[in-house]
This record gives sequence, structure tokens and C-alpha cells, in this order.
Amino acid sequence: MTGPPARVPAPVPVPAPAPAGPAPTPAQVAGAQLAPSPAHPVRPVPLGVPGRIRVITAATVTALGVLLAALAVGGGTAGDGLRVIGRDAGPQVVATAGLYFGLSDMDAQVADALLMGKEYGERRRAALTRYDQRRAEANAALLKAFELSGDNAAERRTVQSVLDGLGRYERLAGQALLLDARSGHPAGSPPEDVVGLYRQATDLMRQVLLPQAYNLTLESGTIVRATHDDKSASVPTLRAVVVVTGLVALACLVWLQFSLARRFRRLLAPALLAATAVTIAAVFGGVSVLGRNQLDLRTAKAEGFDPVLTVARARAISNSMQGDQSRYLLDKDRADTYEHTFLDKSQTVFYLPAGNLGAYHARVAGGATDYLGLMGVQVAGAEGQRVVAAYRKFQEADTALRAMVRDGRTGDAVAARLGPVREAFDAYDRTLLALSQRHQAAFERAIGSGERALDTLWRLLPFAIGGLGLLVVAGVWPRLKEYR
Repeated sequence: MTGPPARVPAPVPVPAPAPAGPAPTPAQVAGAQLAPSPAHPVRPVPLGVPGRIRVITAATVTALGVLLAALAVGGGTAGDGLRVIGRDAGPQVVATAGLYFGLSDMDAQVADALLMGKEYGERRRAALTRYDQRRAEANAALLKAFELSGDNAAERRTVQSVLDGLGRYERLAGQALLLDARSGHPAGSPPEDVVGLYRQATDLMRQVLLPQAYNLTLESGTIVRATHDDKSASVPTLRAVVVVTGLVALACLVWLQFSLARRFRRLLAPALLAATAVTIAAVFGGVSVLGRNQLDLRTAKAEGFDPVLTVARARAISNSMQGDQSRYLLDKDRADTYEHTFLDKSQTVFYLPAGNLGAYHARVAGGATDYLGLMGVQVAGAEGQRVVAAYRKFQEADTALRAMVRDGRTGDAVAARLGPVREAFDAYDRTLLALSQRHQAAFERAIGSGERALDTLWRLLPFAIGGLGLLVVAGVWPRLKEYR
């Protein structure tokens, strides 16, 4: 008897082989293992207390660094302004203004020497000595102007041109003086050949050398004005930057102090309190120094440099004006021209509306006070009034001089020119010099005050940088060590 047939198991399905391809790289395998599950996104690891303290400390140190950098930039900007006005372009302007005076006085002394003739031997030698002195001063002023011109090619060419022209002037003046000494003429107008040589010399001086010297003054004055305007705008801005960065730094210090107090259950960190005090002192000190420099810069220009330059120009023009008196007596053919130039220069210095010299003399003698011109704004105060009084006496002496010429008293006119008229001018010139010296003293005080304030800032700033860094570290480091 046969049994039931055996069961045959169903075949197990075999999966189809995967298509051949490159094996995954180890980096891909590692990336697959580290890939986040869509249901569990990665969250940033919290910084913790030490991390937050480090972040706040870094922000505080950065704010303090910006504050100190603002102080350094502000101090450097103010220092540049003081240097340019007080030590560089400013002295150059004064030197070139002195050059104008020296050149004009050289020409005036030559005119006086030619006018004196053989009757004023001692006075003639004194005039020639003064001529040599002014020539040396002019050469020194030119050398100083050349040194201070730096890399400015235009100014260097101008200085060289004045030097060349001065050499030509000296040759013409020397020839005129030599012919004059040989002629032995009495006081008054010298021989025609002497007058001809002097005309060439004085035309060279008045038409070439003096305008070039004045151009040097204008070029240097432009640098001073541009520097003043630039620093007057930038220093207040930098002062405001110091205030803002100082407030930010103080806020960061308070934030750091508060964070340490809250996390570590300590009320105060003495080192951070000291850093806060140093920061406050740095802000107030920096703002004070920059404000002081801004005021000193304005004072140096408005009460020092500008008046000094104005009075220097007034002295130079006045000196040339009194030289026109000698030229008026020296050159009869150009007497009317020199009288007109005397009036023009008088009105440049002390302007009063007048159609001719006689009308101008009358207004000055009448006690006019409404002067304009160069000295119009310089005559306030007792010292200014002394200048006006001396100027009035000089113009009265000129009135008497021209009256003598009209009456045909040429010898008396020459004697007056070399005596009372010259004395009146010298008295007037001394008042101008005293006024200039007062303004020069104000200029030097302002520059010195600004430089001393900046010196204090530069001495203290490195200590502030080092001190703040040490204090912040001393306030934070012990707290961070507690987490080690």
C-alpha cells in the first residue's frame, strides 16, 4: 500500500541582482551615518556661561579699541593742523611777508642815499648800512621760504625767480650809487644818468620782485586757510565720534559687569569698575583735549596769524609808501606818478574815500575814524588808537613836505624828508611793530597751548590702552577659571 505523495516545497523567489555600479566611498558612508533624521533636526549647542562671557568680553574689548583709535585719530588730526599753521606754512607766510618788507625797504634806502648827495655823508652811510642789512634779511627770508616750500615746484620756481631778480636789482642799484658818489651833487635830485639807472632798478623792484614776494605770501596763506577750514570741520566730527564710541564702550562694560554679577552671584568686579573709571576719564579727557585744540586752532588763526599777516603787509606797504616820498623828490619827471602811488598805498592801508591826495590829507587831519582797508579792523582798542594817532602825524608831515615842494623850497623839503618826516614815519612804524608783536604773542600762546594738550594726550594714551586691557582681563579671567 502506497502512502500519500510527498509535498514539494514552493520555490523561494530570488531577488534580481542590483545593477552594477561604483561602490560608495568612505566619506559617503560617513555622511550617511551622520545625516540627520528628518524627524530630529540638529540644534545649535548652547554657548554656556563661559561662552557668553567670552562673547561679551570680546565686544567690550572691541568697543574700547575703537574708542582709543578714535582718540588717536582725533589727536593726530588736530596735531596736523597745529603743525601746519604753527610750524610749517604759517611761519612761511610770515617769512615771505618779511621778505616783502625787506625788499621794499632796500629800495627806499637806495632812494634816500641818492637823494642825500654829498651834504649828508654820515646819513648816507647809515642808509647804505641799512640797505645791506635789509638785503641780508631778504636773502635769509628767501632761503627760509625755499626750505619751507618742500616739494612744491611752483613755490621753488618763484623763490628762484626772486633770487635772480634780486641779483639784477643789486647790480642796477650798485651802479646808480657808484655814479651818484662820483657826481658829488648837492642834496636833491641827482644827475640824469643816475636817475635813469635808479628808474630801471625801482621798476624791477615794484613791478617784478614785490609782486612775486606777495605771490609767495598768497600761496602759503592758501595752505594755512585750507588747513584751518579742513581741521575746523574734521576735529568736531572726530570729537563726536569719541563721545559715541565712549558711550558704547561704557555700555559694554556695564553689560559685562551685570553678566558677571548675575551668573556668579557677585555684586561687583573691582577691576571692571576701575576699567569703567579709566574709560570715563579717557572720554572726558579726549573730548576736552580735542575741544581745546579746536579753540586754540581758531584763536591762533583769528587772533594771531591773520592779524600778524595783515600788519606785516601794512608795514611793508607803508614802508614802500614813505619810499615814494624820496622818489617824489628824486625823480622830477615822475613826481606826479609817485604822488599818485603814495595815495594808492595810503588808501590800501587806511582807506578813506578821497579823489586826490589833498582831500585824503584833509580827512585824516580832520580826525576821521571810519577807516577801512588793511588796518580798518585792527585799530580797535588802545593800541590800535596809538597806531591811528601816529599815522595821522605821519600824514601831516607829508602834507608839510609837499607844500614845501610847491613853494619851490626843494632843499627844505629834502631836509624835512630826512628829518621830521622820517621821524614821524619811524614812530608810526613802531606802533605797527608793537601791534604785530602782540598778535604774534597770542599766536604762539595758542599754538603752545594746543601742543601741550596733545603732548599730554600722547603720553597718557599708551597707559590707557595697556591699563584697560589688563583691567578687563583681571576682571574676567578669575571667573572663567571657575569652569575649568
